Amino acid sequence: MSGTKVPETVALRRVNNHVDGWVRRTLQRTGGGRGAGRMAIALLIAFAFFAIVKPAVFLSPINLQNLMVASPEIGIISIAIMLAMLTGGIDLSLVSIASLSAITISTAFTSIAAADPALAEAMGIPLALLGVAVGALCGLVNAILISVVGITPILATLGTMQIFNGIAVVWTGGTTLYGAPAILTNFGRTAIGPVPMLFVALLIVAVLIAMIVNRTALGRRIQLLGANPVAATYSGFRSGRILISTYLLGGSLAGLAGVLFLARNPTASADYGASYVLLVIVIAVLGGTRHTGGFASVAGVLLATLTLQVVSSGFTALRLSSYEYAIAQGAILVGVMVLDAVEWRRPKRRRPPQTESTRTQAAGRTEQQ
Repeated sequence: MSGTKVPETVALRRVNNHVDGWVRRTLQRTGGGRGAGRMAIALLIAFAFFAIVKPAVFLSPINLQNLMVASPEIGIISIAIMLAMLTGGIDLSLVSIASLSAITISTAFTSIAAADPALAEAMGIPLALLGVAVGALCGLVNAILISVVGITPILATLGTMQIFNGIAVVWTGGTTLYGAPAILTNFGRTAIGPVPMLFVALLIVAVLIAMIVNRTALGRRIQLLGANPVAATYSGFRSGRILISTYLLGGSLAGLAGVLFLARNPTASADYGASYVLLVIVIAVLGGTRHTGGFASVAGVLLATLTLQVVSSGFTALRLSSYEYAIAQGAILVGVMVLDAVEWRRPKRRRPPQTESTRTQAAGRTEQQ
């Protein structure tokens, strides 16, 4: 019996090491790491807690589907602000850009539909692209103010946030606009099995941005610019071009978020997402984005989005108020930041480098066990 247990134990250890290595490599490829692992645990804890406390409401198919439907635009805006924070800056205007995108699409659709309803419906895809283009244009404005004029990102985007929001209020007259192409609303109601297409769109965007950040020259330059601007300058990087590309991409993502919002709910107003500005910053930080720049985790931001949506849905199931949810947001953020501070100050043990002989001896001891 003992002779059979030893080979089984060695085989199990090899399988465990293989799986552990595969998980680590997968997290690295998707922009994961400590932030992703931390938020995966938080997501499981939050989901399990509300599933035990209020299973009939929280685990209902309608609630779970609503959770996935509500996540995409928040998740995409969080990824967009993550990009800005990766450079060491921030973009406070993203929610206003998403609102302006939705208002542009709804206004253009209703104007065309007043003269030719069939043409308005046929223009669904071009109108969606128009919304993304509006986001890109607003992002370009931010990029010029930051990279060309030299205004600090927080002040530049605070000013453009007010400008874009003021344009939206004047444009709509403070009222809610109704109307969106059927192709968008149908997309918002479509699902692949139990998974809504809106959530699939979020996953696709997350994968694409992770590939850009981790697998392209632009992504590496963005990370270096945020981690060490002086080294980036001496390396010959043109920081102005990098910032323009970053804020242009972030604005485009915000425009796409406005398109998805209109697909989920065919209305547009100037006060869309009034509470999202703080929320997306919280999500980005929880997801492992370093506020000083240089490191971010797309997988972590995605998991943080789902975690806070689970908490929000759970609070609704428990009939708790939005103010209590705001307190929970702050508590989660402070808790994570405290853990980060403690871990940062903790002295780390350095392992001596392994030589070929020490690796051979370690392998021999493992086989003997």
